[in-house]
Amino acid sequence: MFENVKGLLRASFAEYLEYVLLRLTYPQLVKLETETVEEHLGRLERAHTGGYDGLIYRPVFRLLNSADYGVPQKRERVFIVGFRADLREEWSFPKPTHSQDALLWAKWVTGEYWDEHGFTRDERPAMSAALRKKVDKLRDRYGLFGPDTKRWRTVRDAIRGLPEPSPGVDFWASHRSMNHEYRGGAMSYPGHTGSEIDEPSKALKAGAHGVPGGENMVRYPDGSVRYYTVRESARIQTFPDDYHITGVWGEAMRQLGNAVPVGLAEAVASSVQKQLARSKQLAFS
Repeated sequence: MFENVKGLLRASFAEYLEYVLLRLTYPQLVKLETETVEEHLGRLERAHTGGYDGLIYRPVFRLLNSADYGVPQKRERVFIVGFRADLREEWSFPKPTHSQDALLWAKWVTGEYWDEHGFTRDERPAMSAALRKKVDKLRDRYGLFGPDTKRWRTVRDAIRGLPEPSPGVDFWASHRSMNHEYRGGAMSYPGHTGSEIDEPSKALKAGAHGVPGGENMVRYPDGSVRYYTVRESARIQTFPDDYHITGVWGEAMRQLGNAVPVGLAEAVASSVQKQLARSKQLAFS
């Protein structure tokens, strides 16, 4: 099982992706020191079209959005999974368990989202005309019962239970071991607006200040912003609270921005594990 960035699926990377998939299909056909990449690709293609008697895998790939699997972050990544051909495994990527439709339903049809977070009716945000049209279409599509998936998880869901970080408060000394210290200097400007607290986070970036869309900031309903703490970022990546991220804030954010969301990796890996367990059970039955 491998994970890579969404850009791997760009048309300009088509030949490179073919090369990667063929190398995974025929892992014993390694590149020789005397070969160029183009020559190695040609040898792999000939094996693929002409027949090959060695070890063969059957890799498949798909673009997955981590928010669709319960991660409070809209992070699209390419996953490649391969099984040995001789095992004849019949496997496909797990179906999404969460959806944007279900989040909209919980916010604007049942109100369950706001109730869960202790909002009174007067404290709930107002619906824009465009949002109202979207919700009306949602009602028409689902009728009385709503989507059959769980709702997308939001930044507010992820950081629930953590104290609000504030500058210059001695109280925070007791939270340094959790990597939950306030980080000042966040600014909002066009194109750099942060992640809305009542939506899944934008994909965390492996940078500190100045990431393109303010991905490492949270934006509140009043328009104010602040940087995520390391612990909040870890929760957005679905790391457990007892997982300690080492290094100063910028280094910790680099580690987290480069990480695969734990919840998404678990969804795919557990699906693979269950398939292999079923096959093993059938083999001994």
